[in-house]
Amino acid sequence: MLTSATVVGALLVALLALRDASGPARPSATRAECRPTALLEPPCGAWFGAFVPHDRHDLADRVRAYEERVGRTLDVVYTYHDMSLPQEARREGQLLTPEEQDVGEDRMLLLSWESKWWGGTEEQQPTWKEIAAGGLDRTVIDVQARRIKDYGERTGRKVFLSFDLEMDTRTPQNGTPAEYVKAYRHIHDRFRELGVDNVVWTWIITGYLGHAALFERMYPGDRYVDWIGYNQYNYYRCHNADWLTFAQTQTAAHAWIRAHISGDKPLMLSEFGTADDPARPGRQAEWYARVPRVLKSLDGVRAALQWNHRDPGPHCDLSVAGDAAWASLREAVSDPYLNQPSG
Repeated sequence: MLTSATVVGALLVALLALRDASGPARPSATRAECRPTALLEPPCGAWFGAFVPHDRHDLADRVRAYEERVGRTLDVVYTYHDMSLPQEARREGQLLTPEEQDVGEDRMLLLSWESKWWGGTEEQQPTWKEIAAGGLDRTVIDVQARRIKDYGERTGRKVFLSFDLEMDTRTPQNGTPAEYVKAYRHIHDRFRELGVDNVVWTWIITGYLGHAALFERMYPGDRYVDWIGYNQYNYYRCHNADWLTFAQTQTAAHAWIRAHISGDKPLMLSEFGTADDPARPGRQAEWYARVPRVLKSLDGVRAALQWNHRDPGPHCDLSVAGDAAWASLREAVSDPYLNQPSG
C-alpha cells in the first residue's frame, strides 16, 4: 500500500513539472518599479489572498493557521459585514473590528459590506432605495465611514471595500438594477463628503455570463469603481456542474468584462476555488498547480483570493482537501508572480 507521503511526493514531482512548463518568466524589475499604486495595484504581478472561515474573535488565529499551511503571509484577507447597528458585543455591522485591525497590520483587507441585517426582522432589512435616499446615513453609513477614516489616519493604510458583492443575484429582492447603482453611488459620495480617502472601491459580480445584461445595468460607472472582481469556481458535483479547469472557470468572464465593462481597470479573482473529486485523488492538486500559468495570461488580473470554505448545497465543500492539494496550492502561491512587494 502506498503511504500518504509517497502519494504527496509523487504528486509534487508532477506538479513541479507543470510549473516548469508554465512558459517564460516576466522580465525582471526593480523593487521600486513594482511598488503598489495608490489604488493598491501591484504592477509586476498579482496579490494572493483568501477567505478563511472564522468566528469574529478568532480571525487572526485562523488566518495564521491558514498561512502556516500555505507557506506564506496572505496579501489580502477577505471578511464580510452586514449593515446592522453595532449592539453590545455584536460586530457583524462593525467595519474594521479589533480583530481585522490586528490582521490588517501586516495584510490588506477586503471588506464585503452587504445590505442585510443578518438575523434581523424583515423591517430591519435595508433596501437599495432606502440607502440611495440617505435613510441609513446617520445610523449606519456615516458611523462606518468615520471608523474607516480613523483607521486610515492612525495606520496610513487603505482598505478594499465592496458593496453588495454578487448584486446580480440580489435583484429584485433588494431592488432594481437602477436602485443598486444609486445606492452604490450614494455610499461612495457620502464617504467622499466625510473625507474618507483610504477606500479602494471594488465592484464584485458573480461572473456568470447568464447575468451579462444585469452586469451592464448594475455597473456604477468608472468614476465610482477602482477594481472589478468576479467569483468563478470549479463546482463539479456541487450544483450538478461538470469538472472545469482553472482556465475554464476564469477566461470567459475575464474576456467579457474586458469587452463590455472596462478595458483597463485592475481585475480581481475575488473568489476562486475548486471542489474535490473523491473518485480521482489528486485532481484538486492538479487544478491548483495550473493557477500561476493561467493567471499570468489574464490581462490586468492583479489579485486572486482563494475561497477555503463551503458553498450552500450538497457536495459543495470548496475548501482545500488533503495534504496533496495543500502542497500543490503551497507550490502555486510561491510563484514570484504572486509574491509582490507590498510597499
